[in-house]
Amino acid sequence: MAFKLASSPHLKVKLQTQTVMRRVIMCAIPGIAAQSYFFGIGVLVQILLAVIVALAAEAAVLALRKRAIMPTISDNSAVLTAILLAVAIPPIAPWWLVVIGTLFAIVLVKQLYGGLGQNIFNPAMAAYVMLLISFPVQMTSWSIPTVIAQNPMDISLTLQAIFGSMSAEQLNQYKLGFDGLAMATPLDTVKTDLALGLTMTESLSKPIFSDGFGIGWFWVNMAYLVGGLVMLKLKVIRWHISAGIIGSLFICSSFGYLLSPDTHVGPLVQLFSGATMIAAFFIATDPVTAATSIRGRLIFGALIGVLVYVIRTFGGYPDAFAFAVLLANLCAPFIDYYVKPRTYGHRTGN
Repeated sequence: MAFKLASSPHLKVKLQTQTVMRRVIMCAIPGIAAQSYFFGIGVLVQILLAVIVALAAEAAVLALRKRAIMPTISDNSAVLTAILLAVAIPPIAPWWLVVIGTLFAIVLVKQLYGGLGQNIFNPAMAAYVMLLISFPVQMTSWSIPTVIAQNPMDISLTLQAIFGSMSAEQLNQYKLGFDGLAMATPLDTVKTDLALGLTMTESLSKPIFSDGFGIGWFWVNMAYLVGGLVMLKLKVIRWHISAGIIGSLFICSSFGYLLSPDTHVGPLVQLFSGATMIAAFFIATDPVTAATSIRGRLIFGALIGVLVYVIRTFGGYPDAFAFAVLLANLCAPFIDYYVKPRTYGHRTGN
């Protein structure tokens, strides 16, 4: 009997990489649609920019490496990386931001390590962290949800904002909500309010939390949750990592909220604000950079959930999923080494 050796990703379902990536992209469509509805057409513009740059960058690197271009590009991995990065960037961020991030993800994080199956970090999250540290103002300047914006942006104004033909004064007007304040994500709003001495109740009483979770963010997370459940049904991903993330984040935030409800966000807000569901189903489940055994995947997911809670609660970054995923990527080989299944027939000593 001959055994076939192959590099990661390792999936039990007999699907080609191209098919797996295409299904993941299709399952992300509900979340992308929800983001576009609540935060404007800029979401789609950023995705289009990222995809074009990702394909061009991967083709250029493959040409330099004298590798076949079309077989690699057609596996859709570069497209998925571009999409995951683009939806994490503010919809009206300047065009060069997504270009720099996409080049970093494809050229340095993916291809520099040898391409798909060889990279040790999730490319989209590594690029996101690089952008967040290098350009914090641009990466945290989210626009107000369109449903409550004083001046909703049409496609023409969106393109002007992204490609720099709109003045700073005009752009600031479109970042104002009905309370006249510049928009931040719900988790960022809570963290800022707590630093200013407000209680959790006072922070959550702001109009942006009129639905209890942050206008738009609950439905965006629900849409990604639906897409993630479809992926589980199609057996594109396994449930262990997602369950580990959601379970550990829920448990940690429940304990924190019970101990100090005035300074800790409740578990439901933790789960349905920020990037929780897209990270739990679409990012952390990357088979290349995650743990591989069943117990390993559960530990990997639980580690991400704990790290997210710790960074969100005590750190300086309000969402924290990108940092948590990268730290867990570093731990994946260590986790696999210590929880690898026992060899059949192996006898332990007394």
